[in-house]
Amino acid sequence: MERILLTGFEPFHNSILNPSQEIIRRISHRSLVAKEVLPVTFNEASLKLISLIAQHKPTVVIALGQAEGRKEITPERIAINLDDARIPDNAGKSPKERAIVAGGPDAYFTTLPIKNLVEELNENGIPASISLSAGTFVCNHIFYAMQHHCAGMEIKSGFIHLPLMNEQVSEFPGLPTMQIEEMIRGIELVLDLTS
Repeated sequence: MERILLTGFEPFHNSILNPSQEIIRRISHRSLVAKEVLPVTFNEASLKLISLIAQHKPTVVIALGQAEGRKEITPERIAINLDDARIPDNAGKSPKERAIVAGGPDAYFTTLPIKNLVEELNENGIPASISLSAGTFVCNHIFYAMQHHCAGMEIKSGFIHLPLMNEQVSEFPGLPTMQIEEMIRGIELVLDLTS
């Protein structure tokens, strides 16, 4: 059986909730070796994630994050070597046009079986699609740092964005939401399929 490390993020940009944090709080699965909430800060988040990989020695790492405006669970295909924040992180930092790893490759692909994951989620009635870009904020930062760290290792790794949850509708009026229970069911299915 695979040993899976699952991470989410704390709330950010004046929000009080984050669906990825709620999933980390509530989910349990036989294959989880650890589950942790990361800070929404560029350098600290990636350092903590790499430390967790060293500590728990997982065979699979799945990072979760919030993507306002999306209506589906969206595994990300590509991490790019770029920090370019439109809003500050939780430490007040807004890097612009900065490489995550100086001299590193322009991009890394996920090593999770994202096509299969999306097909299975949809077949189980959970809206899902592949996304090409994790953006240029902290989600992409940890995705790239994780793929760079795991390159050449026997670790499957990738990033999955989540819609807002219903409880966030007052903070984000007019944007699509999904019930947190449905997201948990979806991530449990992802864990089943990768374990």
